[in-house]
Amino acid sequence: MVDPAADALSLPEDWPAHPDLSLSLNRMGSFDWDLDTGLMHMDEVALAVFEMDPDEYDGRPGSLGRRVPPSESVRLDGMVAQALKNGSTHYGAYFRIRTRDGGLRWTHTQGFIRRDENGRPHRIIGIVRDATQELAESTSRREVDIERRRQTSVVESTTAALAHARTVQDVIDVLRDSHGLEHLGATSVVMGLLEAGRIHLVADGPEGSFVPGTRYTRVDEEYPMSEVVRTLAPRFIESPEDFADSYPVLWPHITHLGITAAAYLPLIAQARPIGAIGLLYSQKKGFTPDERNVLIALGSSIAQSLQRAMLFEQEHDLAEGLQQAMLPRRIPDVPGAQIAVRYRAARLGRDIGGDWYDVIPLPGGRVGAVIGDVQGHDTHAAAVMGQLRIVLRAYAAEGHTPATVMARASVFLRELDTDRFATCTYMEVDLATGVVQAVRAGHVDPLLRDTDGDCRRVPVQGALPLGLSAEFGALDYPVSVLELDPGQTLVLYTDGLVEQPGADLDEGMQWLTAFVRNGPADLQTLADQLCDVVDERGGDDDVAVLLLRRRGGYTPQAGGRLQQHVAQNDPEALRSARHMIRAAVRAWGGRERSDEIELAADEMITNALLHTDGGAILTLRMLTGHERRLRVEVEDRSSVLPRRRDADTSGVSGRGLLLVDRLADVWGVESRGSGKCVWCEFALPDRLGDAHEIRRDIGSVGPGREARSPM
Repeated sequence: MVDPAADALSLPEDWPAHPDLSLSLNRMGSFDWDLDTGLMHMDEVALAVFEMDPDEYDGRPGSLGRRVPPSESVRLDGMVAQALKNGSTHYGAYFRIRTRDGGLRWTHTQGFIRRDENGRPHRIIGIVRDATQELAESTSRREVDIERRRQTSVVESTTAALAHARTVQDVIDVLRDSHGLEHLGATSVVMGLLEAGRIHLVADGPEGSFVPGTRYTRVDEEYPMSEVVRTLAPRFIESPEDFADSYPVLWPHITHLGITAAAYLPLIAQARPIGAIGLLYSQKKGFTPDERNVLIALGSSIAQSLQRAMLFEQEHDLAEGLQQAMLPRRIPDVPGAQIAVRYRAARLGRDIGGDWYDVIPLPGGRVGAVIGDVQGHDTHAAAVMGQLRIVLRAYAAEGHTPATVMARASVFLRELDTDRFATCTYMEVDLATGVVQAVRAGHVDPLLRDTDGDCRRVPVQGALPLGLSAEFGALDYPVSVLELDPGQTLVLYTDGLVEQPGADLDEGMQWLTAFVRNGPADLQTLADQLCDVVDERGGDDDVAVLLLRRRGGYTPQAGGRLQQHVAQNDPEALRSARHMIRAAVRAWGGRERSDEIELAADEMITNALLHTDGGAILTLRMLTGHERRLRVEVEDRSSVLPRRRDADTSGVSGRGLLLVDRLADVWGVESRGSGKCVWCEFALPDRLGDAHEIRRDIGSVGPGREARSPM
């Protein structure tokens, strides 16, 4: 039927072409397709070939689409377009059309292309005929062989895509997203996995197809997946009637889906069933032997991929469970601090890392904060991490200085006889004074977030990673002294949070600084967001995060203790020690005597450095009893006891112990093993100083000292 608007279009004068009468006698229909207007005239015989009534045809090729399967339509469109493009004068092809009863029938078409004087095609005149009976046996075999190769190619391409699937969901996504099922003619897929004698439905099929009560079904129930798991044989349902008769319980719930056929296949791996898969069809009836063989082969490939994915997930869960067992089960409540920790495992099968965090309560209102990462991504890295975390905690609890804790942990890792090393940052925080002693072993620098939300990178002097420093005999870890005001937050993390393939580490640090600056004030929420954003940025490494915020107004029940190692010929360490003394004395309420205490301690340290061969260890303690007293201790490795003497004529030397004697309330000397300890004590007022009044630039590591990091 010609569109009534055709009169208003510019059609050829001889349109439509009048076919030869002999075409009708030979049951050949004709068509005349005007490319300029898009109208295509088809005579009654041509419409009869497509089993269409004249009133069903609107004069446009698109209305024939209901009779041509999608795969055939794509092939025909491509062939015609190619003929128009390459200058051909004609084309011809065999293709299949769908009959009214749902079957397929071979048809042949041949078109002749007419072009204008410039070679532009403007019209196609051709014939169409029923070719079912006319196809030669050899042609039929060739078409069947082509179809077989096409279906085999579908299985091969789907198998190749499944090879990259790591999880069960990956397998389902490959089957749904690939064009394999489309090429096989299936419209959707359902899948169930065998779990403890029941089938767990993990892929529901098309929208609206889920049947309540079938998420878990028994193997002995009358469902197609139950049957194929029970019998280990495929079940091909060739018609709606077959489906309704075989599974009367299920069919009434899915009648509206328009399913005309289905193939249910058992998924068998290592000679045992692991589940079942169902392919649903809406434009198909029956399965040829070749189609059955192809689907059985596809089911075998899917089963192998599913088994790999299930084992992969089990191994990852086992490895992740091992790592989680190595991490602290809970973070202790630390008076004077608010703490949030998070660990995010990379979803890379069993490839987990050795990232860890730890919070160590220490005497005198102090707390140790640890963040670290053992080299590698396997269970061995997690095992090494667990051992290293335990020894770090033990060394810190024994009362060693941060530098000694790191040095001993490095030696321990070296003696484990492993090829792994570890990066780590250890901070000892005195929550009463806000003094932070930080040691960094090849790890990324921490961040500091101010009370107003501003965030900045805190440079901390670095040394070699744990294990490597022992290997190369470089165990002198420098200690950086910082101060933490009430409300300020230290942000410790592993490199998985800031590293991305192909990106510079500084870019990651800048991104993280901005993210923390704009993040929520609540520590727990901020910690959650830091881990969640890794997935958004495409990170594939483990991530550990530790956030520590100092609370205001905290007063320790017992005296505090701070300790610092001062090496010879290290003026920066001496300056850092002075900085620590000044901050601690102010915070402990000794403002009125801060100059005396600092001067006495400085003289004691200087004497140790000048008159002994090694360095000195400075310790500040708050002694509690009938009165509050601050004790300053300086240890060295010389057994020679000092004596007080008068200054020489030059007035340069001889003043050290004289000053200590005049400034301190009491002083003395104790022998300690192969060395000695010079100490002095100062009485302090009964009230505690206001720690929040201490103000400084925490970005520096001591007054006027700019941190330098070799790592």
